[in-house]
Amino acid sequence: MNLKYQLDHLSIQDYLKGELHSTVKHEYIDGQVYAMAGASSSHNRIVANTLGELRFALKGTPCESFASDMKVRVEDNFFYPDVLVACHHKGNDYGVTDSPLIIVEVLSKATRKIDHTLKRIAYQRLASLQEYVVIEQEFADIEVCRRNRHWQSEHYFLGDEVWFESIDVRLPVAVIYERVENADVLAYIQALQEA
Repeated sequence: MNLKYQLDHLSIQDYLKGELHSTVKHEYIDGQVYAMAGASSSHNRIVANTLGELRFALKGTPCESFASDMKVRVEDNFFYPDVLVACHHKGNDYGVTDSPLIIVEVLSKATRKIDHTLKRIAYQRLASLQEYVVIEQEFADIEVCRRNRHWQSEHYFLGDEVWFESIDVRLPVAVIYERVENADVLAYIQALQEA
């Protein structure tokens, strides 16, 4: 979230209608609209890997994974998480859910602070949310915060499996970071090749 539009206040209805026709995604926070910045190759790979693995794991269940075009409504705010899982989702014209089970954000230097503060606090107010997952792209670290553990952080690293407890799915950290080129991933691959 980088650019703030200079508007005094935009109604929710006007925001939602505007997003239907906009070529740039915007988040809506306290009546203000913020343009979303582009993402790196590493960011896109992490999102694609996570989305694809969750999509495959959830086949035949009432739950499904969605990419960053699905908005999450938290009270009167709207966010675009990188990946989310929702169950029994009924489609709507605006691509909005207010009942995600899991939210995944991939961190960048530009989004780290807001993902760890404003968004985390907002998301935890959603009664449906069971897991908030934050994935670093500059190094290999996946943080999972679970409602049933009072939102305490658990970290997963290369060689571990991340447990998405609410849907009982385990994904190897190495699969989530597949094709990502950061120092941790490259060292892990080299260690595997030398073993």
